[in-house]
Amino acid sequence: MFFLDHAPPHFHAEYGNYKAVIDIRTQEVTEGYLPPKQLKLVQAWAIIHEKELLENFEGLNKEKPTWNKIEPLV
Repeated sequence: MFFLDHAPPHFHAEYGNYKAVIDIRTQEVTEGYLPPKQLKLVQAWAIIHEKELLENFEGLNKEKPTWNKIEPLV
């Protein structure tokens, strides 16, 4: 995520040379590409952490940004 980023709520994911923008609410790729196996892992993680992702997205779009670390998928 980036400070003061545009709507809709999203996050950026990278795997090797691949980059994608993922919508937090739908877990769909809105830009870029990830290989299918890695995309499924990212989508599963996003479903598990949807509330935290939305809170971070909102927090990063405030005058005084705030965010919390989100655990990786293990």
